[in-house]
Amino acid sequence: MVQKYQSPVRVYKYPFELVMAAYEKRFPTCPQIPVFLGSEVLRESRSADGAVHVVERSCRLRVDAPRLLRKVAGVEHVVFVQKNVLNWRERTLRIEARNETFASRVAVKESCSYTVHPENEDWTCFEQSASLDIRSFFGFESTLERIAMKQYTANIKRGKEVIEHYLQELISQGISHLPRWSPPPAREEDIRSQPGPEDPSSLEVDVTSGTLDVAPEGPSKDGHKLDADYIERCLGHLTPMQESCLIQLRHWLQETHKGKIPKDQHILRFLRARDFHLDKAREMLCQSLSWRKQHQVDLLLQTWQPPPLLQEFYAGGWHYQDIEGRPLYILRLGQMDTKGLMKAVGEEALLQHVLSVNEEGQKRCEGNTKQFGRPISSWTCLLDLEGLSMRHLWRPGVRALLRMIEVVEDNYPETLGRLLIVRAPRVFPVLWTLISPFISENTRRKFLIYGGSDYQGPGGLVDYLDRDVIPDFLGGDSVCDVPEGGLVPKSLYMTAEEQEQADQLRQWSETYHSASVLRGSPHEVAVEILEEESVITWDFDILRGDVVFSLYHARQLPSSGAREPGARPSSGQLVDKSWVLGTDYSHVEAPLMCREGESIQGSHVTRWPGIYLLQWQMHSPPGSVACSAPRVDDVLAALHSPGPKCKLLYYCEVLASEDFRGSMSSLESCTSGFSQLSAATSSSTSGQSHSSSLASR
Repeated sequence: MVQKYQSPVRVYKYPFELVMAAYEKRFPTCPQIPVFLGSEVLRESRSADGAVHVVERSCRLRVDAPRLLRKVAGVEHVVFVQKNVLNWRERTLRIEARNETFASRVAVKESCSYTVHPENEDWTCFEQSASLDIRSFFGFESTLERIAMKQYTANIKRGKEVIEHYLQELISQGISHLPRWSPPPAREEDIRSQPGPEDPSSLEVDVTSGTLDVAPEGPSKDGHKLDADYIERCLGHLTPMQESCLIQLRHWLQETHKGKIPKDQHILRFLRARDFHLDKAREMLCQSLSWRKQHQVDLLLQTWQPPPLLQEFYAGGWHYQDIEGRPLYILRLGQMDTKGLMKAVGEEALLQHVLSVNEEGQKRCEGNTKQFGRPISSWTCLLDLEGLSMRHLWRPGVRALLRMIEVVEDNYPETLGRLLIVRAPRVFPVLWTLISPFISENTRRKFLIYGGSDYQGPGGLVDYLDRDVIPDFLGGDSVCDVPEGGLVPKSLYMTAEEQEQADQLRQWSETYHSASVLRGSPHEVAVEILEEESVITWDFDILRGDVVFSLYHARQLPSSGAREPGARPSSGQLVDKSWVLGTDYSHVEAPLMCREGESIQGSHVTRWPGIYLLQWQMHSPPGSVACSAPRVDDVLAALHSPGPKCKLLYYCEVLASEDFRGSMSSLESCTSGFSQLSAATSSSTSGQSHSSSLASR
């Protein structure tokens, strides 16, 4: 596996020329970097006007590894070849380095650049990226990878400190400014003999070094890059590899995600939730983005208005902040009639309110970050359980609570900084036994539970909240305006008809289904049509990989058994392997190639009754071994399957002919209701006279 590193933009608040003078002091040896044993110049060349200086060095680095590994490898140091292209005219330095030792077994590549800060020409920016590919190393591949990454990240911080050291040394010597490069005055004979702009002789390049490399483009000035000072100031201290994971995931979103890019604080939460495992964090974040699009969560704070009944009986609200500056949310669960609230407003309204609390919490964290001048990415919850009883263990209520916990854990990871549970009664262990399996280990570590009056005095709330913030009902000095809750009058309960409508709303929110498509095992949905000219509609997003979508007609039911008209199976392959295409079943829609990230909508007007099969199968180009063409990274990491797989979200529906007749134009103009991986919409017709398909690309 190739390990990658990408640094943020590090800024030296010194002119480029002074930074270059400090950089040159690192050679040929550098006592401040013990593993750097020395270097020698292999080749050197300059352009005719002195603007471009190319140096190629051989650098020796001490192997900081266990003695056994050094003995097996048979070396005490490794050799790297470094090529520097310094352009004084453009004020840039490009550095390319690669290993020469064990080059057939291990490939190490590093690229660095020094450029002028885009907003301050007296500052200098530094960026670096690296990759490590260990093909084979005497059976010590994983050990070598771990040692190499540890040593590399340790030297990253040291490298910046060394430049700062030499800058201060120059300043102490009275050198605080160096003149910028200017072209030498041209002599008359030089002007007459000056070559044209395309004449390669205008650069004096050592013939042994080959052609002068064209340096890659410098840092973009579009504001999409992160600098180290911003990370430290707004996101908190991160290790070099954690910074790299954040930058790689952010860059991947900018390249592949067509919707609104999440804020850096939000991306960082998903990385922390997966211990900075890049692929796992990417999968979790992509699923959350699809969920946010499907439920329009980005608009929740603008569109959600709690019903008056919730405002009166929901015993929760925001209340200042804890001693670390985290926003403080107080929830008096013991005083809240959860059963009454569910019967009065429904489970969906409660879930919407919980989501709005989490959205508001993220917004308050951003405000506190600005107010206190330090990164604050989570909040504290004070949970008062006085009054908790068996009434709160009502099964539908517990089931709704578990659903809310699951939604919050999946989509708001690492937003809870601390949970202070006070006045926990004897019934609390029963509730804890029910819900704790659904809470991640990282979250459970943040729980502090106090029974009785243990929360009072040293070791209690005063360790986490200022006295003037502790609410009065817990013995503090602060008057808390959080609603006190209480029993919801039964006269406010929803009628049976209203409850049915609420249930229908929940079913609608769960319309879309996810599916995995494995090699040789397509995902199929069977739809039974009882009358001619019914309309089958579909809407799906390709989250990972490339798939081929087909629609078949069969005279008999699949082997899985009879189904209600319009019903869909949960998953699996339905077409019997003994069936023959053209005999037992036939194409009614030409196969449609669907690329990763596309959103597809379409419809088919049926000609015959019978069984229609919607099929998604993995696309495998001739000679390929993967489900899609290689990219920088996969859209989602396959965590639960030993082999490659594609993933999709889909929805299909059958409309009766009388309901559909005259509405074809509306179907042809629709777009996906949940795709954020698509940008524009283009149509794709199948050639069937009674069908249409749309692809959002």
